[in-house]
Amino acid sequence: MTDASPPYLGRFAPSPTGPLHFGSLVAAAGSFLEARTRGGRWLVRIEDVDAPRSVPGAAEDILITLERFGFEWDAEPVWQSRRLDAYAAALERLRAAGHVFACGCTRREMADSALARDGSRIYPGTCRAGLPPGREARAWRVRAEGTIAFEDRVQGPQHEDLAHEVGDFVVLRADGQFAYQLAVVVDDAEAGVTDVVRGADLIGSTGRQIHLQRLLGFPTPSYAHLPVVVNAAGEKLSKQTLASPVTDYAPTHALLAALAFLGQNPPQALRGAPLREVWQWALAHWSLAAVPRRLQAPAPTGVFALPNAGTDTHPSHTGSST
Repeated sequence: MTDASPPYLGRFAPSPTGPLHFGSLVAAAGSFLEARTRGGRWLVRIEDVDAPRSVPGAAEDILITLERFGFEWDAEPVWQSRRLDAYAAALERLRAAGHVFACGCTRREMADSALARDGSRIYPGTCRAGLPPGREARAWRVRAEGTIAFEDRVQGPQHEDLAHEVGDFVVLRADGQFAYQLAVVVDDAEAGVTDVVRGADLIGSTGRQIHLQRLLGFPTPSYAHLPVVVNAAGEKLSKQTLASPVTDYAPTHALLAALAFLGQNPPQALRGAPLREVWQWALAHWSLAAVPRRLQAPAPTGVFALPNAGTDTHPSHTGSST
């Protein structure tokens, strides 16, 4: 008799590089609703392992915004910047097993390398067999080997030849910062995350994360990658593309726009409803199967002309951080 599957545990993991924008709200809503409608728990993790990119005060602002929009999480938020020892221990395990190697290459030396699907450079293997004479270690890379295949619950079957499509990838950067790929794998495993629902901009990272999970003996979660919200120029909403903070919008209208983007078709009558009623409707009608199977899509018409936050007089559904 086989053991029962572990209880559902999902998470939302924003990077504190600026305020929460509409694209982040879409990812948070999809992750939260999938967890709650499957009777699961939902966590928040602040992915501030990349210290140079983290903006002071942004993490706290994100948490306040999530609460204002009615999100509730089931444990204290986790901060990657406080978990560096866990990442160092995982790197040492990889090193002891021979899965990583020291690399002395610079970005300039890799500028002509082919691009991976996420825009990173495919490593040509210069230091794979050992540092060339006169070179010093700048970073540590994982040996990318084998083919990774998984069934994405939104985007469908995925297949990636790590050696040819990704190459050996960094887990400890030249500036001493642990790479996102390592940190997220360690965090998900330690928390017991069973299902990852996130933006499709990260689907190109999934093969590397599954590879690391296997090398470290961690279970592989189920994945569902939601379409990414893009602006009129086809650019992902971000601080770099000057995306408006979601706090500029009335919570009820912004949440309804997020639900519409995710294919849930909320009724127009909810536009005048309190935020708590919108959440009640969303929880009663959520369907991951209704989410469009595409990697990106423009925001619903009118999202960037939503009523100002100050015009929303309905009481919000207060979130909880306990």
